[in-house]
Amino acid sequence: MFWRSRTGRAICLADQFPVVDVPEVMRGRVRFAGLPPVDLGTDVDWRSNPHGNRSWALNLHTLRWAGRLVAEYERTGDRDLLDRAAAVTHDWLRENPRGGPGVSPWAWAEHAVALRAPVLVCLSAHVRTDHLWDGLAEHGEVLADSALYRQGHNHGLDQDIGLLVVGCRLGRDGWRKLAIRRMTASAELSIDAQGVLHEQAPRYGLYVHRRLGVALRAIEESGAPVPARLTGRRASLETYIAHATQPDGRLVPIGDSPADTRAPAFATASGQGEPVVKVFDGGYVFGRTSWGDPRAAYYSIRFGPGRRLHGHEDHLGVTYHAHGRNILVEAGFHSYEKTAYAEWTRSPEAHNVPVVVGAGFRPGTPTRLTGSTLGPSRQTFRLADDAYGVCRTREILVEHGPDLMAVLDSVPTGSVSRGRWHFDPSLRPVSQRDGVVVLGDGDWRVTLLHLALPSTGLPTSGQTVGSSTISTGYLRTAEAVTVSSPEAARLLTVIVPGAADARVSVVDGVITVHTPGGPVALPWPVQAPYDQPGWVRAGRSRVRLAVGEPTV
Repeated sequence: MFWRSRTGRAICLADQFPVVDVPEVMRGRVRFAGLPPVDLGTDVDWRSNPHGNRSWALNLHTLRWAGRLVAEYERTGDRDLLDRAAAVTHDWLRENPRGGPGVSPWAWAEHAVALRAPVLVCLSAHVRTDHLWDGLAEHGEVLADSALYRQGHNHGLDQDIGLLVVGCRLGRDGWRKLAIRRMTASAELSIDAQGVLHEQAPRYGLYVHRRLGVALRAIEESGAPVPARLTGRRASLETYIAHATQPDGRLVPIGDSPADTRAPAFATASGQGEPVVKVFDGGYVFGRTSWGDPRAAYYSIRFGPGRRLHGHEDHLGVTYHAHGRNILVEAGFHSYEKTAYAEWTRSPEAHNVPVVVGAGFRPGTPTRLTGSTLGPSRQTFRLADDAYGVCRTREILVEHGPDLMAVLDSVPTGSVSRGRWHFDPSLRPVSQRDGVVVLGDGDWRVTLLHLALPSTGLPTSGQTVGSSTISTGYLRTAEAVTVSSPEAARLLTVIVPGAADARVSVVDGVITVHTPGGPVALPWPVQAPYDQPGWVRAGRSRVRLAVGEPTV
């Protein structure tokens, strides 16, 4: 039996516990991870996992649902709520001895321990038993164990919050100091000076921001000074989250970020005064036409360090939002389940990237941003890596007013690549001919063009229009149009929002895309000789006409 002082302060930040249906929980019914309810009854089988879902099992063992009963007891004074929370917690402690035979592996998983410890502390403010205090002490020992600590990870932050409140409750000042020291060092490791979280998913930036808020309150209530370095790193996250928020108020679904994640109000407020385009050295470009306008155009680009933690193999990938709607999306985040589909959502093929045909992919390869220009209505970027053993280069142009995104993919002679372009599920095929795909939703249209370079600069055949299953939220999917580009060593892809059929012309080697908002000249010249068949004279220039374009 562990023995510790019982005179320390119980720091119970009850609002950290999830909202539950209290009458349901009192009847033994729980709902976790958006899955159908499960009747646990009064005699809980702690090894159960009826949905076979990792998140469900974790949530069961965190006991945060029982912590909400303690919070409701403090709010209402209903003793039945406290008694139920105490019964559940003591049953868990009896039935799940650490290292015991038949105990669920989720019972003492490091994140479950971290999230359960604050529940025990909150309960200890009202219930005093040797069993509960022994449980608190054992949780503290586990949380203080450096071999089990996840430095620089969101789990490590939760471990530090748990250790801090347990240390305060048991009068273990060394644990409190260790927790504050670790979380400060961990924040500086995981959040860079620009606010980018190295877990490579904006949704986790939001989670860490929220949990750091809990940590700062716990430090204040413990009586310790709040480290300025910790508050500074938390504040820097707000800039990253703001830029990663689309005009529709959702986080851009990069990495393990569900496509339906709503950003908090501070994301919009933090954006005011920020530039409309920002390059984050941690591997992101976020650009928009304005802040606060739901119809603003928006795009994201990925580069930087190789995949880690909650990142995907999405380097060179883009997303595009314009005219108040998503256009180019990614397969997104589906779940933490170990399934073939979840693994596919993390692969290059699930993102808007060029795949080198016949070459093996090298996971975790970093990508360089080798150049950029940031104008008020046009931005360009150049990226390169060797993720397939050859130099893979992508040049991106984004035009605003008229809206357009153009992407030039190149690989060395002797290799060819094929781009993948995933469209929002609301968009369905309307028409297709060589080099031109038109998609629509109701009366709205978007045109994709594949243009041959360096030869003609005109639409070229060979693309295929198929479908992919993308994730629209946790455990939710939808069928979406995926266009695969022709195989080529050099190919230009152009996305024109609002266009039923964008025309292309080439004059003196300059490609111009004629959009509903006006013509856009592209910076990549056509190098073919102008005296070849198909060129016609227009004044002093030689003009190449797209199929169906009227003569001038």
